[in-house]
Amino acid sequence: MMVNPDVLIETPEMSKQNQISPSSNLVSELLTGMRLRGVQYRRIQTGPAFGMGFEDKPGHAYFHFLAVGTAFICTDDGELHKLSVGSAAFMPHGRKHQLLSDAGIAFQDIEKFDAAPLGESVSGVDTCPSTHPVPSAVIFYGCMEFDLGGMQGIGKLMPTVMVADTQAQGYPGLLPVLDSMKREICAGRIGFAGILARLAEVAAAMIVRGWIECGCENASGLLAALRDPRLARAILALHRQPGREWTVAQLAAECHISRSVFARRFETTIGVPPLRYATELRMRLAAQLLTHERVSIDVVARRLGYTSQAAFSRAFKRVIGKSPGACRQML
Repeated sequence: MMVNPDVLIETPEMSKQNQISPSSNLVSELLTGMRLRGVQYRRIQTGPAFGMGFEDKPGHAYFHFLAVGTAFICTDDGELHKLSVGSAAFMPHGRKHQLLSDAGIAFQDIEKFDAAPLGESVSGVDTCPSTHPVPSAVIFYGCMEFDLGGMQGIGKLMPTVMVADTQAQGYPGLLPVLDSMKREICAGRIGFAGILARLAEVAAAMIVRGWIECGCENASGLLAALRDPRLARAILALHRQPGREWTVAQLAAECHISRSVFARRFETTIGVPPLRYATELRMRLAAQLLTHERVSIDVVARRLGYTSQAAFSRAFKRVIGKSPGACRQML
């Protein structure tokens, strides 16, 4: 007997089955595509009163780890976020902010402080007064290009500041990573800059994962799909095989629900139809391959399922806003 997939009914048992696995796999897939490049670190030692300003850096992220003392992050809208010993803050949008010993204290742009090189990509700032031989606060700060690859939909929904209390339940394992960063900066061993860059990626990924696990502040869109085991199956399939010529029916089959139910559920949750999401995903991955991995345009087109470079170029310009050739010249 032939069964019409459009009349399949989703049962409670189907919803309960494998709820964790698809979403967990999707989060892993998305975090794998996250990249931090061009990391610049500073080890900052201060006295009891300090104020440092950080400018807007679109396309970049800021990272702060407080090893000693307490501090406040003050965003441009005046919101305060307290950092205690062992806390880390990840700012995925690179927004303007200040790092202060107390609210309302005067601050100076971080670039105006004298910095002594500690090695490749790492420098030290020491503002301790001579009367305080032991620093009141020690901060490890990083600024880096933040490339989300296929995670662009999540990036738009991330908050300005993501504070991770390393003692909290949502961030198990983060403190050893941050401690390793601290040791690498202090020891200055051969190759420590490269190790720092990789540790920063791990720390950022753990903070983002903790935010997702804590409910993403009830964000919608792709983040809501991460919590929907059915939609997570389809999105995971798209991310694993971006070059496949997917149909809505095939994606619905991945979710074991009807085509019409899937299409409606996908667009309601994500905000765009399934095939538009697939195209935008391909173009974001293409931009990453063209700019950072320096793959040729024809190879990128073939890898993402396009038999015609002209068709690929049209789709790329429609989504990204510039031609593939112009995108390659950005770096």
